[in-house]
Amino acid sequence: MRMATQDARVRVVSDDAQGTTGMPEAATCGVIEVGGSHATAAIVDAGASPRVVESATLALDPALSAEALLDAFIAPALRLRESSATRWVVAMPGPFDYERGIGVFGAVAKFDALRDVDVRAGMASRLGVAPDGIRFVNDAAAYAIGEWAYGAGTRVERQVCVTLGTGVGSAFLDRGRIVTDADGVPPDGWVYPLQFAGRPLEDTVSTRAIVAEHTRRTGRACTVKQIAAEAVEGQADAVASLDRAMSALGLTLAPWLASFRADRLTVGGSMVRSWPVLSGALRDGLARGGTPDGLDVVPSRLLDTAPLLGAAHWLRTVDLPASAAPD
Repeated sequence: MRMATQDARVRVVSDDAQGTTGMPEAATCGVIEVGGSHATAAIVDAGASPRVVESATLALDPALSAEALLDAFIAPALRLRESSATRWVVAMPGPFDYERGIGVFGAVAKFDALRDVDVRAGMASRLGVAPDGIRFVNDAAAYAIGEWAYGAGTRVERQVCVTLGTGVGSAFLDRGRIVTDADGVPPDGWVYPLQFAGRPLEDTVSTRAIVAEHTRRTGRACTVKQIAAEAVEGQADAVASLDRAMSALGLTLAPWLASFRADRLTVGGSMVRSWPVLSGALRDGLARGGTPDGLDVVPSRLLDTAPLLGAAHWLRTVDLPASAAPD
């Protein structure tokens, strides 16, 4: 099998105490989470006490060709000791046809080569499973479900989750169920196309936007991690660059949180590791935008584990009626 060239950094985590030997197939599934700059594969015990048994992460380049991207998506799965799962759920960013498993990418600065490509068939052949053994869920929705189900001590009725990284992912949950088409919810539950200052929100709230704003202010090209570190030190340009993005996020989200009657807003993604220098401006923007009284605003507790556990939870419940869905 031809593999795409990958970053040499690999993270493999396994539960050596328990292992996977003898674990009932029905209780396990494979999960692949595709991000803007990485892919993670995991074997998840989706039983009564779900846990990530083993995982591996590889960097990827979203500008690769279609064949190279498909190779890159499954490359971490081939690093797993126990990679013979017959059921896989793929947490994929949008725009994507999740039912058919076909890319709808284009004009979103990533995965352009997958537009109109049958990703399900391509991944199934590489994993050696039947196409109907692969299901797709939105990556932000998987993250949100993971946080709702396992990240907090209580499961609120209405929860909104946004993930901050290469873009702005989002999901609206009603008692753990994804809501994409209802009054009070933006189309598809996606906030990244919403307008702020006459432009899509991602033009202000994203890695590239924050880096560009900081470069404009300082003349230096820094990563968001470096900008956050400077903000912690109190450097004014770094603080202003982050505050601009977080205030815009709060102002844009607030009306939708109110119309959805959200009980909790969870903020996740790679940027949330810098929560102390993000939360103030976010809360200020939410307040100025008219956020509902009593809204609980919290950072992700599960971080990278959230989409893995969330995708497995979704796979357990997607074919069941609400009355039969597991808690």
